[in-house]
Amino acid sequence: MRKLALVVLTLVGPCLAQAATPTADELLAAMDEVLQFDTRTSTATMEVIDARRTRSYRMKTYARGQDDAAILYLEPAREKGTKMLKKEDNLWLYMPRAERVQKISGHMLRQGMMGSDMSYEDMLEAADFEERYEAEVIGEEETDGRQCWKLEARARDESVSYPRRLIWIDKQNMMPLRQELFALSGMMLKVWIMSDIEMISGRPVARRMEISDQLKQNSKTVFLLEEVSFDVELESEVFTRRWLERN
Repeated sequence: MRKLALVVLTLVGPCLAQAATPTADELLAAMDEVLQFDTRTSTATMEVIDARRTRSYRMKTYARGQDDAAILYLEPAREKGTKMLKKEDNLWLYMPRAERVQKISGHMLRQGMMGSDMSYEDMLEAADFEERYEAEVIGEEETDGRQCWKLEARARDESVSYPRRLIWIDKQNMMPLRQELFALSGMMLKVWIMSDIEMISGRPVARRMEISDQLKQNSKTVFLLEEVSFDVELESEVFTRRWLERN
């Protein structure tokens, strides 16, 4: 079904780009199709950059739909074997040095993953914008040399981490190239940028993703995608608590 949706997106994307003004619902639906998948594996490097230093982590990720995801840290040596598991709205962390599994909940969800600008709460958010937000098209604007539709999106209920978003959607491939995330008070919390877009398995993929927490000074986190595969067969145990403690 997902493959059919991507074929439809290939046909619809250029039509939206040529439309006088597509509706916000059409744009959110097209963006969701770009960001969603059945199964995926990837290898990436996460660089956590602040005024004092840059820390680098290499990881392997596994994902199934919007609810199941797992991360295995490969480097550096002191973090090798650390694992994270997401099951719907639950998140667990396994630390081999402590030899224990810890559930991430409450105030811990707002902390940065490995001290990065991406919080554990960000990891739990599903790429289902059409369901979680109502939006309006507020203009057309260029970002990173690309023509985009600019949307203002507001959360449908209080369960969403970011009540308001400004989203710049590429007119050609429907990727959200830039997002500005706001609190209910109107304070900007984060800026999320996707770039180096490449077609992989017939779909646009961001090779580089940058997140900057606006509440921190001189801080940003950069994800550099090494390789990615879609529609792969995954071992079911990867998405279980047993996998977390498996060597």
